[in-house]
Amino acid sequence: MDTLVDIPQITEYFDVDLLPDTTTVGGPVMPVDTGSPSTGFLLWASSLVFLMTPGLALFYSGLSRYNSALSLMMLCMMAMAVVCVQWFLFGFSLSFSESAGPFIGDLNMAAINTLGSHAFPNTAPQVPSIAFMLYQMQFAGITAALVFGSVPERTRFVPAMVFVFIWTTFVYDVVAYWTWADHGFLRNLNCLGSPTYQSAPCFAGAYDFAGGGPVHICAGFSGLAYLVVLGKRKLIHAEHHNMVNVMFGTGILWFGWFAFNGGSAGAANTRAAMASTVTTLAAASGGISWVAVDYYSTRKMSAFSFCSGIVAGLVAITPGSGYVAPWAAIVIGITVAIVCNACCRLKKRLGIDDSFDAGSLHGAGGFVGNIVTGIFAQKWVAKLDGTDIDGGLIEGNWIQIFFQLVGSAAIAVWAFLVSYVILFIINKIPGLHLRQSEADEALGGDQAEMGEAGYMLSSDSASKLASEQAKLQMAARMPLGKGKTTGDSDTIHSD
Repeated sequence: MDTLVDIPQITEYFDVDLLPDTTTVGGPVMPVDTGSPSTGFLLWASSLVFLMTPGLALFYSGLSRYNSALSLMMLCMMAMAVVCVQWFLFGFSLSFSESAGPFIGDLNMAAINTLGSHAFPNTAPQVPSIAFMLYQMQFAGITAALVFGSVPERTRFVPAMVFVFIWTTFVYDVVAYWTWADHGFLRNLNCLGSPTYQSAPCFAGAYDFAGGGPVHICAGFSGLAYLVVLGKRKLIHAEHHNMVNVMFGTGILWFGWFAFNGGSAGAANTRAAMASTVTTLAAASGGISWVAVDYYSTRKMSAFSFCSGIVAGLVAITPGSGYVAPWAAIVIGITVAIVCNACCRLKKRLGIDDSFDAGSLHGAGGFVGNIVTGIFAQKWVAKLDGTDIDGGLIEGNWIQIFFQLVGSAAIAVWAFLVSYVILFIINKIPGLHLRQSEADEALGGDQAEMGEAGYMLSSDSASKLASEQAKLQMAARMPLGKGKTTGDSDTIHSD
């Protein structure tokens, strides 16, 4: 008969000497990973977040003119490919180094040569570092693609990819380090300047669970900088050529956002489930609220209004998804839908051609999301996976509002100014001018930039579109500053 033997439980990895210490700063050594639920969970989450980039491509293609739809999809997917290479070479190391100062990471993890089964004890302690790197790669990729929502239908392809590589290095990587790395200054605002800052960071600063700052504020304000450099489209169209693509793309984004926010828990745990729950509640309340606001003035149940509200809700809940309760998510969705709807109307009145609302939705929505996170964050939500926080304003921690404001403002200013400088320099390099010629813009990015067509048209459709093409050629002769419009607005948000 078998004898039962008490086997001591190992509670700390450094008691198990199965692998050499390959951590970057002498962290705990993990045993060989033979397969854990959290590792599988994060790989699944990486796949879903990757899928969000094709979803964004569909969303943008549907909003565009028919002759720029394919090129916009290519722009999004190629941006992801460029970022993947940059992330491997040095982007991940710059963003998540454990041994650098408060501003930017170092190159100790360049080419991911030190990553393996060990974990980052203060960032993602329950999964191998290589899985965490893959997951974060998808965040960087979709952020770069989001920028082009401000400047579609007039952007040259090759200079845009040069911009993506440089921008990811000097904007996204820097802001991601501020927000999430061990020594990032936004993560440690409460002890910034302390003599023990480098040896023992306090991890008490701005809250950002899944990327309200690094993803949405960065993309939105960088898109506005791109817009300032490029100027308006020659033809600002009210019609979106394929709302089916927009609806389908929105559905894919919503689907992927379960992993975007839920996966940011870094483990298959209750906090991940809560993050996914509040994510879908914010999206639902945002979509309903935006439709209601527009219905008041149009008396139409607009699909585009619904999609815009969903995206606004998803954006705003991102920073607080691991900190706020379900009831707060509904409040956040309603609030951001009203604010972002007002921003879309305002940019129309000001004549700003933020074409697909990257600034109005992601920039403004991310900013609002960061602030309301400082209001509604609660200790019990973070404690679901053992994380201790001081809570937000509703729990008496008023200083958190200040931290959130400082973080949001710092990211917005950095993203806009650095992006503007990068774009200004690229635009001065011979052969890398950023904007398409007037003729190419009228022809459309599909043919002008790719030499391919997104649609094979029947002869009847082709003759109708030839007539439209002639009108576009005439519009191309107008001075760039005048921006002819074929409808009341470049979005459906009417007054």
